[in-house]
Amino acid sequence: MHGPASHGWLLVALCAATGAYCLLRMRSHVEEQRRAAGGEALMGFGMAAMAVPAAVFTPPSWAWPLYAAVFGAAALQALWSARANAHHLHHLVGASAMVYMAVAMAVSPGRHGGHGDFGIPLLTGVLLLYFTGYVLLSGVRLVPGAVVAGGGGGGVGWGDRPELARACRLSMGIAMVAMLLAF
Repeated sequence: MHGPASHGWLLVALCAATGAYCLLRMRSHVEEQRRAAGGEALMGFGMAAMAVPAAVFTPPSWAWPLYAAVFGAAALQALWSARANAHHLHHLVGASAMVYMAVAMAVSPGRHGGHGDFGIPLLTGVLLLYFTGYVLLSGVRLVPGAVVAGGGGGGVGWGDRPELARACRLSMGIAMVAMLLAF
């Protein structure tokens, strides 16, 4: 990622923490939640690795095609899973955005000027619109509704807390917006 190193490190920390929480969510007793959490963990750690400031570490030339292949496989998995749950369409868009960024970085590895040096502006703009809308919608969904008296969550484990899963997705959406803006 290009831009100020402090922003890159904050993005790395946010994405890595989100990926780690998604690994915890994989301990859920509900299979669909485990599957979604696995894809989100891959996305979080992949985004963290991609966000490492270029001044600190420049990946070797073979890394970008590897990223594209891994996230291409994740996109195909999300497409297959979308048959049963429409939420996986968002995973498809996210994985496709990662493929797009990896391919753009592989095609122009020597360009490190900053904003607007990579990718197709129209596609980047469409992805920015999508993820900005997703972030706004996710933020609204986190606003607490009516609080149930005595509803402290009881025996719900960390992997089954819907508000934490939403916050996790919101964090990754914000990180994707930041990465696309720097792209």
